[in-house]
Amino acid sequence: MSLLDRVGQKLLFTFDPETAHGMSIAALRCGLPVASQPIRNDRLKVSICGIDFPNPLGMAAGYDKNAEVPDALLGLGFGFAEVGTITPLPQAGNPKPRIFRLTADNAVINRLGFNNEGHAAAEKRLAARKGRSGIVGVNIGANKDSADRIGDYERGVARFAGYATYLTVNISSPNTPGLRNMQAREQLDELLSRVMAARATASAQPPIFLKIAPDLVEAELEDIAAEVTEKRIDGVIVSNTTISRPPLRSGDVARETGGLSGKPLFERSTIVLARMRKLLGPDRAIIGVGGVDSTETALEKIRAGADLVQLYTSMIYAGPALPGRIVAGMAAFVDKERLRSLRELRDAGLDQWASKPL
Repeated sequence: MSLLDRVGQKLLFTFDPETAHGMSIAALRCGLPVASQPIRNDRLKVSICGIDFPNPLGMAAGYDKNAEVPDALLGLGFGFAEVGTITPLPQAGNPKPRIFRLTADNAVINRLGFNNEGHAAAEKRLAARKGRSGIVGVNIGANKDSADRIGDYERGVARFAGYATYLTVNISSPNTPGLRNMQAREQLDELLSRVMAARATASAQPPIFLKIAPDLVEAELEDIAAEVTEKRIDGVIVSNTTISRPPLRSGDVARETGGLSGKPLFERSTIVLARMRKLLGPDRAIIGVGGVDSTETALEKIRAGADLVQLYTSMIYAGPALPGRIVAGMAAFVDKERLRSLRELRDAGLDQWASKPL
């Protein structure tokens, strides 16, 4: 970390995590921090689902929940940014406190519960940026008290298809009761059928990705892969936060309920990623998320089968210069290895990662 990043982190860490998050959004809205010019290297380009990504590193959903600062995030060096999760109606989420820093583990536990301002507020902001360059995905979800959760996803597709470069169907948050049950095959069959039908009649037809949990056994992964293939879903995002608790050093706070993200998630999420690549085959798009905090971990996700990678938690600890450093490291790697494209690295470690136990 640079001196400026260290000073900024020390300042933000004097506030509770949710206040600090709001301050970081406000800073980006005001044009801070000023990042160096994003690196452009043709060998880092990735083309999937008809989209040409300038580099494979993205900001994961969960940071910019209300589509307030996607362009500012792109200015930090990300090749794409994903906003949301956005639900049809505004909702406050779960009671506070609901975000906990596990500083000794470079991790976070959250139980936010899809707190966001709803479709109308996000649509207004996304409409205002329509026509600008830059890849912005929209992550859609269901309201906690909805009588028809699948209908909420249909509404999300209809509302944001005209603004999103791609759409993500998020059924893997552990913080909305019952949401993860939609990953079960019978419910997933209906969800994906209705989502794809909604896209067919929408104002545009962006690619659709399904975001899954890391806490799945092999049979569940097989069912998901079968439904994704049958319904012709464009890609899968692996993975959301985990409800498991690997060995952690952060004391009592590690026992808080919610989803764990950050460095401790890297191993399991990468195993699930590799197994999903094996199940889906070489052509379906996969975005790898979970524990990406360096060029090395980003490249390892690609070796395990990811086309693209995303991060969020690591930027809390490493600062806003992190995406630029990772992309610069990727550019140095392709130079050193004399690769024509970073794409050549994909699946290089697939068998090794897929053979590890869940």
